[in-house]
Amino acid sequence: MKILITGATSGIGKQLALDYIAEGHSVIGCGRNQEALEELAALGVQSLGFDAGDRDQVLASLGSLDDLDLVILNAGTCEYVNQPRQFDGQLLERVMQTNVIGVGYCLEALLPRMDTGSRVALMGSIANELPLPRAEAYGASKAAIEYLAKTLAIDLRPHGIGVSLIRPGFVRTPLTDKNDFAMPMRVEVSEASRIIRQELARGVEEIHFPKGFTRLLKLLGGLPDKAWQQIALKGLKR
Repeated sequence: MKILITGATSGIGKQLALDYIAEGHSVIGCGRNQEALEELAALGVQSLGFDAGDRDQVLASLGSLDDLDLVILNAGTCEYVNQPRQFDGQLLERVMQTNVIGVGYCLEALLPRMDTGSRVALMGSIANELPLPRAEAYGASKAAIEYLAKTLAIDLRPHGIGVSLIRPGFVRTPLTDKNDFAMPMRVEVSEASRIIRQELARGVEEIHFPKGFTRLLKLLGGLPDKAWQQIALKGLKR
């Protein structure tokens, strides 16, 4: 397969690129870190350097690609709101620009060039299953990605293009290493890559893992809002 992965210079994206190359696929890895891209290139990954949040760069870098079998739009960031009464609108803008708007730019560049039988995967998160403290920006961005993916799945089906939404729990990456709170059932990036690759090969539309954690959050997400707010507030007091 010919596979394109954004955010391929670290974390899940990097592991996916390396694992797909090891399986003999042709991989295009995209990112901003030129040194990391050069390291990937030395291992056989075709590298493209651009900022996914810059429309002109995205269209110039991706607009001529074709014959892609799988596109994984993985590039993302996470920032937490620490002072809600002094809400940082620019923080929200940064997160949405990378996690949502950048995905839109990539879709604009790539979807017209994708053929019947191809698949696009969007990186969401199980975090938007529940309103979590300090996650106003990150959770909102991933809620937008979920809606985008599920709507695209309907609109692209007549064109023969599959859509998958990836919703991991905690994965050990440089991004989660910065977190200052407990991360239950955190999985290694190699395990995340194995699950994602396996489920994408099967054409699964919603990929979530680890199942014990994601199923718990889905169950809690079914609680009345007031009930969950009381649980969350008790957690904050601790």
